[in-house]
Amino acid sequence: MNKNYYITTPIYYPSAKPHMGHAYSSIVVDFFARFKRIEGYKVFFLTGTDEHGLKIQRAAEKNKKKPLEFCDEISKTFKELSKTLNLSNNDFIRTTEKRHHKSVQNLWNILEKKGEIYLSKYSGWYSVSDEAFYSDDETETRDDVKVAKSSGSSVEWLEEESYFFKLSNWQNKLLELYEKSPSFILPKSRKNEVVSFVKSGLKDLSVSRKSFSWGIKVPSNKEHVIYVWLDALTNYLSAINYPDTNSDMYKNFWPADLHMIGKDILRFHAVYWPAFLLAADLPPPKRVYGHGWILSGEEKMSKSKGNILDPVEIINEHGLDALRYYLLKEVSFGNDGNISKEKLISCINSDLANNFGNLCQRVLAFTEKNIGLQIPQIDSLNKEDLIILNSYSDNYQNLIDFINNQNINSYMNFIVDQMFKANKYFNDQEPWKKKEDTKRLSTIIYTSLELIRKISTLLYPVIPQSSLKALNIFKIKENEIYIETIKNNSFLKSGSAINKIDILFKKVIVND
Repeated sequence: MNKNYYITTPIYYPSAKPHMGHAYSSIVVDFFARFKRIEGYKVFFLTGTDEHGLKIQRAAEKNKKKPLEFCDEISKTFKELSKTLNLSNNDFIRTTEKRHHKSVQNLWNILEKKGEIYLSKYSGWYSVSDEAFYSDDETETRDDVKVAKSSGSSVEWLEEESYFFKLSNWQNKLLELYEKSPSFILPKSRKNEVVSFVKSGLKDLSVSRKSFSWGIKVPSNKEHVIYVWLDALTNYLSAINYPDTNSDMYKNFWPADLHMIGKDILRFHAVYWPAFLLAADLPPPKRVYGHGWILSGEEKMSKSKGNILDPVEIINEHGLDALRYYLLKEVSFGNDGNISKEKLISCINSDLANNFGNLCQRVLAFTEKNIGLQIPQIDSLNKEDLIILNSYSDNYQNLIDFINNQNINSYMNFIVDQMFKANKYFNDQEPWKKKEDTKRLSTIIYTSLELIRKISTLLYPVIPQSSLKALNIFKIKENEIYIETIKNNSFLKSGSAINKIDILFKKVIVND
């Protein structure tokens, strides 16, 4: 069984500083990467910045900077955000790096040699903001401005010499790919959009620009730069040593297991990208998942609308793990979601402080007071103990399936339910009334400690910092966390010393 796993964020476009949408994509990918690692996989997690194109060139000019100087500054903010979000990424790629240029030009040469690229003239609508080409029926006029229907971004008429990729040749092959691999595009609603688009007929795609210079040059014609999306998408290969297809990195990790993207760039990843790869005789990725937007009010966040939500501000006020937990639990994954301060505070107070944090503190304090800071000796578990402990092994495969199918909400619902049941178990068993029955007292404490360990293990991909603090009760370090251990009801060794911990989550006081 292949125990390698390659997962990627979208490659972010650094024309402005990062916002909550970027944070959301990255947190989601980090969640999956961390889970797969504790499942025993060797994970390669990639993120990075897409730094070419007319949009970047114009943004640099506006800021009176050279494009690379501008990119250096903005890309740095994305790297810093990765650290702020406590991402476990293995690499951060920039499309201005030499390794990337080499990959892109190699892929171009293959496509050109195979006759998949030809020189002609492009006439049509182009959105600088989206770095995308649109047909007449994909545009409309709003307030006397011609815009793309899908994004609302303004478009401009473009006529120039351009290289084209024979996308029309790949229509049937793409439909065949979608049919043979039903989960290549998720969620299903996004797959239906893509299939409908491809069935409506594919036109050859302009893959070079001549009217600006900020990009990777076409190897055979230095007057042209390679279209930003053919350039950007290739980052997924650049990071694993392509074009060296004999390297361990390439052999171990390609095809990628999961490209996680926002729904607005689905066409590039689910149509253009697999077509480029198939045309170059390279296998396409195994899955593309197009998640929804994080909205500001009812609108997508954008610099032009001035409605950017800064994740750093929320982290500074409420903590990183609170934000991670909120985004993973409250957003219906695959759909659009928005940030509500009231819901965030409710999550902190109800789930994290009351349910999880309070469980840890109550059980630990009771253990210390009655038997000292150690794991108690037990003889046997009764029916109530076994029902709650066995719910983890009974649902183990379901949890694995939730992750493999990107079903975050079901995974989170299981954790919330288990936190509630663990608190109820401790209350219902009333160990404070069992002080004369030392065997039963010890069993209740042991079971409660095991429940804390199991819940903390499941929470590790969600709130890694807080989970590690909780697991420190049992002196479990990060490299010792394995999801399979939640099936074990006797993981904790009797007589072992345990640690006290500080309060995990403080309640947020709401002033009326």
